[in-house]
Amino acid sequence: MSSTGEPMSGTHEHDDDEELRWLDEQEKAAWTGLISLVLLLPGKLESPLRQEHGLTLFEYLVLSHLSEAPRRKLRMGELAFLASGSLSRLSNVVKRCENRGWVVRTPDPADGRYTLAELTDAGFDIVHLAAPTHLRSVRRIVLDSLNTTDQKALARIAQKLRIVPDDFG
Repeated sequence: MSSTGEPMSGTHEHDDDEELRWLDEQEKAAWTGLISLVLLLPGKLESPLRQEHGLTLFEYLVLSHLSEAPRRKLRMGELAFLASGSLSRLSNVVKRCENRGWVVRTPDPADGRYTLAELTDAGFDIVHLAAPTHLRSVRRIVLDSLNTTDQKALARIAQKLRIVPDDFG
């Protein structure tokens, strides 16, 4: 961009022949709003979990999804998808949770190529204690500001933009 905010021509080559379309005001407002949510919301939701329970938001999401799963077990790939993380990130978090006695990993008896994560009773206890903290934050920071129409629109948009991690499978 030049100092006037106009794109500078000839400074970058593009892989495709498609003309670059700059954002109009509506697109810019949508993008700026989304990226602000993506960057700021996790920290706002994580802060009370860290302060009150020593959990990161991702740890809480992992434990929560396991607590809701049949027999408190999920394949690691499915858990990574549900918690919106990569398998490598999930593996690191599950290892920390194993060290705390909250999760155990075992080969999937139906297909040994997969690994199951299982929530222990101690893990269930910590997620049960942390759930009200998380719920209060979700309501205060997100849901209480939205009416039913807004909530439905947010769910629809989130589904359209759902990103599957590269190593999901």
